[in-house]
Amino acid sequence: MKKFLSLAGLLALALNFAACNGVSNSSSSSTQTQNAQGQVFTTGEDAPVSSVVAFNITINSITLNNSSSTALVLSTPTTVDFGRLVGLRSLLGFNSVAPGTYTSATFTFATNPAPSINYVDLTTTPPSIGTATGTLSSPKVTVSFPSGAPLVVGSNGLAGLHIDFDLRQSLAMNNGNLVINNGTIAVTPTLDVVAVSAASDLGQITEFTGNIVSVNSSANSFVIQGPYGFQETIDVNSSTSYNGSNSLGSLITNGIVSVEGTVQDDGSILASGVELITTDKAFISGRILAVSPGPVVTMFVGEELGTSATIPVDSVYTVDLGLVSTYDICFIDNWFTNELFTGSSLVVGQRIFVGGTYQGNTFTPDMVSLRRQGVIGSLVANSVNITSGNQGNYQMTNDALMSYSAGGPFTVYTGNLTTFVNINGLAGLQAAGAANLISRGLVFYDPNTQKPIVWAGRVRVLP
Repeated sequence: MKKFLSLAGLLALALNFAACNGVSNSSSSSTQTQNAQGQVFTTGEDAPVSSVVAFNITINSITLNNSSSTALVLSTPTTVDFGRLVGLRSLLGFNSVAPGTYTSATFTFATNPAPSINYVDLTTTPPSIGTATGTLSSPKVTVSFPSGAPLVVGSNGLAGLHIDFDLRQSLAMNNGNLVINNGTIAVTPTLDVVAVSAASDLGQITEFTGNIVSVNSSANSFVIQGPYGFQETIDVNSSTSYNGSNSLGSLITNGIVSVEGTVQDDGSILASGVELITTDKAFISGRILAVSPGPVVTMFVGEELGTSATIPVDSVYTVDLGLVSTYDICFIDNWFTNELFTGSSLVVGQRIFVGGTYQGNTFTPDMVSLRRQGVIGSLVANSVNITSGNQGNYQMTNDALMSYSAGGPFTVYTGNLTTFVNINGLAGLQAAGAANLISRGLVFYDPNTQKPIVWAGRVRVLP
């Protein structure tokens, strides 16, 4: 291990590894369906509120519309936590539709169950999680595609529908604070929709996690039970990267994996990266609320598999990681992994997966993985430093947990592989004033300042 390298030097190395900067734009290798129908995949992410860690809403259906017809692209009620999809994109559905040019999409939401919101309460020490029930202004909303950019579905073609649930506009707020009355909050569903290709940035799947149903080594594929109630086939090829010494042959039934990649014509995902999280068939995942010596971590559980009897989703759980020796970083497996993330590198605001066993209602952790996440806030004016091209850093503030953890503004590092959206790189950001933005990447602990810092693979300036 090169112990002499500084944290900044290690981050500079990390910024040059595309495995954690996003997914590759690999072309589809599957054969197109032999009929006149087109195929539409649906992805979702969130324009968030910094204090909201979970926003669960059930989408009963999504319908594409034009002047003469409609087409269902989601017909099975699907509960989505848009609060978790901050800067992340997940596959919500895949369906066959009639070819055509569609100009709008209609969303129908369930009122039972009603939307549920979990938010960070900074009035307690350590921070706690408050809950509220959403009251929908209407269970149905129709959203137009941008002018001149409809969703075009061709015969035997593949098209994508990208959904951005704008929580900043959807939730009742006053001066940046949620307006909650007697445990309820008004929700006026406000969404943005855009047509995407599978290879485009917004069409890529950046995280799809589930347990393995079967492995077909001869077909270079495996099937996982995904987070939205459907099974998904994952194809791999010689370009697919794995964590550790894993390979397709390492995957076992009921093991838990996380996948990033590209949707193919048949609805499968061609994986650019596969991370075997645990073979012990249980995990919890979420944002860290507090860290005590041991280390002992208190976290908001945004996802779980196998622990629901005592550690359900949207609960707060304290886990002792003192006996855990395995730490890794999303899809990175390089010599500097243990330099950047260990048991002494945990910090409030990070998003982690904890894998382990679950027996007799007891969860025993055996590994921790640092996960990608989005942080939202305001750019600190005049804080952008440019080293070369897009390599440099800037400061952000107002992300509830991150600003709490840092005691104010926190630093975000970028590299020449960082993707900038709605802005012309660091140079554009330098002239952007106090812009609102989402920085998606990894949150690290800086031992020199004892504060969290962010390595950003994608920076998106919000309207």
